[in-house]
Amino acid sequence: GMSVIRVARMLKLGMQTPVRVTINNVRIPAQLAQKLAGQIDADSAAIMQALTSGEVARKAGFDSLTLFSMFIPNTYEFYWTVTPEEFVERMKREYDRFWTPERDALRKRSGLSRFEVMTLASIVYEETRKTDEMPRVAGVYVNRLKKGMPLQADPTIKYAMQDFGLRRILYKHLKYESPYNTYLNKGLPPSPICMPGINAIDAVLNYEKHDYIFFCARETFDGYHNFAKTLREHNANAQAYSRELNRRKIK
Repeated sequence: GMSVIRVARMLKLGMQTPVRVTINNVRIPAQLAQKLAGQIDADSAAIMQALTSGEVARKAGFDSLTLFSMFIPNTYEFYWTVTPEEFVERMKREYDRFWTPERDALRKRSGLSRFEVMTLASIVYEETRKTDEMPRVAGVYVNRLKKGMPLQADPTIKYAMQDFGLRRILYKHLKYESPYNTYLNKGLPPSPICMPGINAIDAVLNYEKHDYIFFCARETFDGYHNFAKTLREHNANAQAYSRELNRRKIK
């Protein structure tokens, strides 16, 4: 709908209208690159190169493995000609802005680093999308970390296998060799398993203090979980859920 003169003037003067870029629900850097390529001028290959570049990561204070933990899901305004490197620089400023003194004070309560908070938040985000339940789930994992217990988080199995469509985690899956398998390895995985929502990050910072160390999905399939303090209680909950999976023929 623009006149030729107006188009020529915009090109000559470099005038642009900011583009609103939304980043959320991303599991791996390649997925982020693909999403960005549909919203800015750079192609996905160039964006992916920046997201995995050791040099770009070092400039931001990260390394190529941990850089993914820097991105905070939100909607941002960019000029469509922004380069991948400029995008990362902007995300670093947004990351620094996100970590307010108040959030850092809450973080110190858990004894976790910023990177560890982001990694744990990614597990919480994959475990439940119920914001009101996230602090309780986070509390379970904090309890496990403090006790030196394996996290045994099913979403880390899906990430390790890069099979995000798995509907049922079986015993054979738990043996899958990977540093991301939290059944085989104690502590947090090497990096986030997704880009957690701000609700999940804040849930880790405000984790619920309780004595639960187990949880599993409710047999009602309402998106919530049953929590337990003992293995006996947990096994009963797990069996109820397993029976419902069988009844629904989910394999």
